[in-house]
Amino acid sequence: MIVELSRVAAKFLKRLNQPDLGHIIAALDGLENEPPMGDIAHLSGQVGHFRLRVGKYRILFVYKDERIYVTYIDLRGQVYKKGGKK
Repeated sequence: MIVELSRVAAKFLKRLNQPDLGHIIAALDGLENEPPMGDIAHLSGQVGHFRLRVGKYRILFVYKDERIYVTYIDLRGQVYKKGGKK
């Protein structure tokens, strides 16, 4: 599968330090596998929305036309406030 980042997610990645960035890039590469790898869970109350846990960070994404579209990446306490509700 192809992983696409939203502008907000890409902007967050640019601000990360090198070790954390490496962990998140590795996790995003795992999403490209068939089936996607990682600690993935469905977001309750939201059809088609998922989260990937990477240490203290969370990656929120949806499946769109055989692609994975990453909507938000942020710290655990912040990501659900920003991207959890539509």
